[in-house]
Amino acid sequence: MTDSLHLVFDTRDWFDLFLHYLSLSLLSIGGAISTAPDMHRFLVDKQHWLLDTQFNASIAIAQAAPGPNVLFVALLGWNVGVNAGGMLTGLLGVCLAMLGMLIPSTLLSYTAARWGHRNRDLRAVRAFKQGMAPIVVALLLATSWILAGSNGSSLRDWPVWLLTAATTLIVWRSRIHLLWLLGAGALLGWFGLI
Repeated sequence: MTDSLHLVFDTRDWFDLFLHYLSLSLLSIGGAISTAPDMHRFLVDKQHWLLDTQFNASIAIAQAAPGPNVLFVALLGWNVGVNAGGMLTGLLGVCLAMLGMLIPSTLLSYTAARWGHRNRDLRAVRAFKQGMAPIVVALLLATSWILAGSNGSSLRDWPVWLLTAATTLIVWRSRIHLLWLLGAGALLGWFGLI
């Protein structure tokens, strides 16, 4: 991530960053990654606090690293902070982004899980769980579309989309372990076939 911006932040900008992550926290059904399209809209398109390359690299590095899925939020906060002044502001960006993302969803999840466990036999609780599944899938598809289209036209990458669809069908309809499919995709990429 050699590209960077040189921003001048004031207290209101830091508050806006924190407030945006607070609001996204309550929308992160299925994990923080499902809110990546709105993070992109806010950080890259609206505020211009990050470059497209910084946004994509943050997600790629965090997803490749071992650990929780939410690490990309810390990297996005770090990059915003570094763009706003350096390492100390980078740490401030990490803290604000992570606290904003974790506090509301943690409190809500804890409270809802306790209530849902006590009332797990209610029809409304079962219906809510079943109704949330398509929403999570749609949010993950939106994230995939944003990430795939970030380097130009995603339609010219039809072999990748075809491979993704085939892999999805194989995982859904067979008992082949996902790691074998990931390995096959890595080999196809290595040989330049996709």
